[in-house]
Amino acid sequence: MDKVSAVAPGPDKEPALAGTQTLVRGLAVVQAVAAGARDLKEIARAIGTTRSTTHRLASCLVQERYLRVMPQVGYLLGPKLIELGFQAREELPLAILARPYLDRLSELTGDTVHLAVREADEVLYLHKNPGRNGPEMRSRVGHRMPLVRTGIGKALLLDSPEHEWQRLFAVSLPAVGRAAVPAHEPQTWEQLRQRREEYVQGGYAFDLEDNEPSIRCVAAPVRDASRQIVAGISIASTVPYMPLEKMAELVPLIKDIAAQLSAELGAG
Repeated sequence: MDKVSAVAPGPDKEPALAGTQTLVRGLAVVQAVAAGARDLKEIARAIGTTRSTTHRLASCLVQERYLRVMPQVGYLLGPKLIELGFQAREELPLAILARPYLDRLSELTGDTVHLAVREADEVLYLHKNPGRNGPEMRSRVGHRMPLVRTGIGKALLLDSPEHEWQRLFAVSLPAVGRAAVPAHEPQTWEQLRQRREEYVQGGYAFDLEDNEPSIRCVAAPVRDASRQIVAGISIASTVPYMPLEKMAELVPLIKDIAAQLSAELGAG
């Protein structure tokens, strides 16, 4: 295993690299380590530089805390990258980051598109693109709804255990209210439990008029760098514009858009 020595190069030192070239190569070192390169030989092979140049770049990155060296392990990403990662996430609010992806869904479907997060036992809507199909929905930015009564809420719960779904189903019953009870027979816990299994396996969720009469939606979770679900996105419309066949067709689309947004948040 190669060890990091002084920053100053040895007898085989090369002429100083130009500023731009040094920056690009330094970033390439970080990317090589992120991809699994653990010693100077592996890093040099990955980025196409000599051992002395690689040593000089890696040593500088260790000194600036972009890399670290662990005994018996080698080079790893450093604490400075963690700090910058959190700062980057905080500086770009989720709703702003998600906007191009939500707009894309709107263009492709013509339906209402939502972005939401979980807050306690409810869905909190952060963004809404009104649809071109059918009447306007009553959802709005800042609006809250019971988690298990909405497609986007179910998407936020895909990693949650069954007993959490059952608890939320129970607490949602009084909150639904007479005006929100679907025109058809309200879903039972057993129906929700069976659908949950399908949703968890498929990585998506449906709202089959569970929350609002004649409203259906398809939803998918958004994950961050830790692979935790941090948000959900959904495509919603009225029953005439959202038959079951169309809902099934929308599943790959919304999962793909959710994956792209997740990648923006660092999810691999």
